[in-house]
Amino acid sequence: MTADRIEREIVIAAAPERVWPLVTEPGFWATDDESIRGTMVTEGQILVARHTQHGDFPMRVEKIDPPTYLAYRWMSAFPGEELREDNSTLVEFTLTPEGEGTRLRVVESGFATLPTPEANQRNVIKDHTAGWEQCLAALAARAE
Repeated sequence: MTADRIEREIVIAAAPERVWPLVTEPGFWATDDESIRGTMVTEGQILVARHTQHGDFPMRVEKIDPPTYLAYRWMSAFPGEELREDNSTLVEFTLTPEGEGTRLRVVESGFATLPTPEANQRNVIKDHTAGWEQCLAALAARAE
């Protein structure tokens, strides 16, 4: 059986007030579009994060509780399809003050229910696990 979630966290040497605006940039982890910098998502917003190499990723902002929690639903494995709960994963960001910095935790869940063979689910988890490591390190570098 395929695992259903990825959990990663990083301590960033910047206050939550500095990290929060970066986390709320629309689809920051899935896009290489520099125009998102400095913009913030709103709850219920539907958007498409564009990446020149990997394509378009439909997203919906599920919940925002500033400055500590943000949840997106996004579709990364089914290009051209409409975003639905059964073909997308839920990405949750939690920010917690830690000393003079911020602990940023990301949990991506819902892989086990994706309508794709288990071998592909494992590949998606593997790709996303590596991707989160890169994205969190890049976000920390920007914040610090």
